[in-house]
Amino acid sequence: MFAYCADPKTLEGFQWLSCYLTTGTHFSFYGSFLVVLVLLFVTAPVALAFGFGGAMAARSPAAPLRWLGKGYMAMVRGVPDIVFFLFFIIALDQGFEWLMHQVRCPDWTDPIRQGLEFRVCPQAKIPPNAAPQMIHQIYNFGLAVVTFAIVFGAFAANVLAGAMSAVPRAQLETGEAYGMTQGQVFRRIMVPQMWIYALPGLSNLWLILIKATPLLFILGIQDAVYWARELGGFKSQTYSYPHPDWRLWYFLGLLIFYLLMTRVSEIVLGRITRRLTHGQATAAGEAQRKGALA
Repeated sequence: MFAYCADPKTLEGFQWLSCYLTTGTHFSFYGSFLVVLVLLFVTAPVALAFGFGGAMAARSPAAPLRWLGKGYMAMVRGVPDIVFFLFFIIALDQGFEWLMHQVRCPDWTDPIRQGLEFRVCPQAKIPPNAAPQMIHQIYNFGLAVVTFAIVFGAFAANVLAGAMSAVPRAQLETGEAYGMTQGQVFRRIMVPQMWIYALPGLSNLWLILIKATPLLFILGIQDAVYWARELGGFKSQTYSYPHPDWRLWYFLGLLIFYLLMTRVSEIVLGRITRRLTHGQATAAGEAQRKGALA
C-alpha cells in the first residue's frame, strides 16, 4: 500500500508493521468483521419471521398446523447447534441441486447417489462451476443465513409463543366484547402487547446469535475467526512478513470486538425495553411511573 513496502526485507519497526497490517490478506480480515455484522442484521429479522410463523402455528386451533409448529420448535431446539449447522448446510445445498437436476436434466440416466458422492448434471450445479468466486461466496453466505434463521427461529418461536400466552386474557376478551374479530384482536391487542413479555427472551437470543457467528468458520466462510487463525499462525522466513505465533493477539482482538458488540447491544436493548414498558402494567412500567412522579 505504501511506497516503502516494495521490499519487506529492508523494513523494521513501525514501517514493517504498517506494511504488514495493510496487506491484501489483512484487508480481507478487516472486511470479515463486516461479514459478521451483515450476517447478524440479515439473520435477525429472518429468524424472527420464522419464529413468528412457528409460534402462530404452535397456537393454531388446526391440529396439523399445531403439530408442525410444536414439532419444529422441539426438533431444532433438541439438536446441538453445530450438528444442525453441519447437516443442514449440506442438506440445503443438495436439495436445491436435486430440484434443479429434475428440471434441467429430465433425461439424465445416471444415479445421483454414487456411493458416497452426490452427482448432478453440470447444468444443475448451484452456482455453476464457472461462476466467479464472489458468486460462490454469496451463495454460501445465503445458505448460512437460512440455516442460522431456521435454528434461531425455533428458539424465537418458543419465546414468542410464551409471550402471546402471557398477554392478559381480560384484554383479549375486552376486544371481543367491542365486536372485534379474532384477527383484529390478534393484530391490535395481542401482537402489540406481547413484545414486552418477549423482549427478555429475544434479547438473550440476540446475544447468543452474536456468540454463534464464529460457526461461519465451520461452514467454510472466511469470517473473522478464519482470518485470525490464518494471519496469527506461525509464519517462517519464506513469507514476505515472517513473524512468530501471534494467534493470541488476533484472538484477543476478536474478544474485544465481541465484547463491544455485546455492550452496544445491551445499551440498545435497554432503551427498547424502557420504551416498550412505558405505561405498561408491569414491574418495569411501574418503576418508570414512580420515577416520573418522584
